[in-house]
Formats: sequence, C-alpha cells, structure tokens
Amino acid sequence: MNAAWGITTDFKEITISLSEHKTTDNFNITKAFTVSMATEDYVAACDYVGIESGRKVPNKFEKAGFHAIKSEYVNAPLIAELPMALECKVKSFNDGILIGEIVNVSADESVITDGKIDTKKLKPITFDPCNNTYVGLGDIVGNAFKDGAVLK
Repeated sequence: MNAAWGITTDFKEITISLSEHKTTDNFNITKAFTVSMATEDYVAACDYVGIESGRKVPNKFEKAGFHAIKSEYVNAPLIAELPMALECKVKSFNDGILIGEIVNVSADESVITDGKIDTKKLKPITFDPCNNTYVGLGDIVGNAFKDGAVLK
C-alpha cells in the first residue's frame, strides 16, 4: 500500500496514520512491516499501489512491476525495485495509528555515497497534500543539530 501520512517520531520509531487495508491484516498477523521509500523513478507504480485495493486486485503488487524479497530482520517483504526501506516491528496499532520500532534501515549500494544514503541518488518523493502532487526532495539546505548553534 502507499502510506502518505507518516513520520519518524524518534530515532528508532515511525508513526503512520492509516485505515484498514490488506496491509493492516498482514502486519496484525506478522507483527512486522517495511516502509520502502517511494522514488522519482517509480512514481506511477507507487501511486498505483495507493489507489488500488489489494483486497480487490490481489496481484496489484505484480501489476505495479514490483517484486518482493525477504527481509533478513523482520517477517515482512522488501520491494526489490525501491532502493531504501525501513524494516520495522509493530509496537502498536490503535485507532488507525501504527507505531513501529525501526530495527534496520536497508539501502542498495546504488544510493550510497561514502557509507551514507545519498538523497541525490535515492531521489525520494513526498506527498504534497495542498496540491495532491508528489514532490522530489532536493538539495541540502542546512545541517540538523548544528546550524542553530550559531545563535547560542
């Protein structure tokens, strides 16, 4: 599925707001899930898995051109075509709010520079709810936990 309403809420935690889906059925059984980062190269496929129900179209994953590979860290699949994912264990799912413990961040070598994920290579997208568009993430504009120190 495509989850547009999510955020990391701690260094090892993610929170996602979502309604009932086939995916929620799955993680209630496996107690695990993965969050693959949508990229500019796969906008249509990522949007498709968000607008089509897996309950109505059981092969929607394949129709999107995606292939599942087994995670080494959690009992949930990774998407082979998407080069970065958070691998998570379910901490809770109440009132449509999923909280997961991030146990691993996987990244394909194609998006790594000097041992770190390179957003220029990854080309992640984000959902713009004001305009119902997907926006590519751009240049670094600052350094977290550092730039504000000049004002101390």
